[in-house]
Amino acid sequence: MKVIYHCYGGAHSSVTAAAIHLGYLPENRTPSAKEIMQVPLYDKHTDSDHGKIFLFGIDEHNNEIYVVGCRSLGDTFDSILRGIGDIAGIDHSDTILVNTLSAVNWKMRIGGYLSRRLGIIALGRPIVLSGTRSNYQKFVKMVNSVKNHLYNKSVQGGK
Repeated sequence: MKVIYHCYGGAHSSVTAAAIHLGYLPENRTPSAKEIMQVPLYDKHTDSDHGKIFLFGIDEHNNEIYVVGCRSLGDTFDSILRGIGDIAGIDHSDTILVNTLSAVNWKMRIGGYLSRRLGIIALGRPIVLSGTRSNYQKFVKMVNSVKNHLYNKSVQGGK
C-alpha cells in the first residue's frame, strides 16, 4: 500500500503525521520541540517543493509513506491524483490519500506562513512548533485511523 499524507505546504502537518506513522515521533506522548525538529523535512519545504511527492519512508508492514504539499487544493488534490491514476490505468485500491489539514490549528497556520512563506524562521518556527505540540494528539488519532484501515485491509486480503 501507499499512503500519501498531504497538506498545504508539505512542511508541517503532513510531515508530522508521516513521522508518527513511521515511528520517528512517539504515539504515547507529545514530543519536545527538539524531537520534532529532528524529523526529516519538518519546516524545510519551500514553494518550489509544492506538488512534489516525497517518499518519507517504509513502515513496518512495507507500506510506502509519502508527503506532499498541494497548496490550497485540499480534497481537490485527491480528485486530481485519482483522475490521473484513471488515465494511467492505476488501481486506486493500493493508495490512501490523507488530508492532514483537519489537525492544523491557528498557530501552525501563522507559524508556517511566517517561517516558510515569509522566511522569518526565527519568529515562525517556535510558533509552528507550539501549534504542532498543542494538536499533537489529533495527529496521533489521524495516523492510528490510517493504520487501522491498513490493518483491516490487509486482514481482508486487500494487500
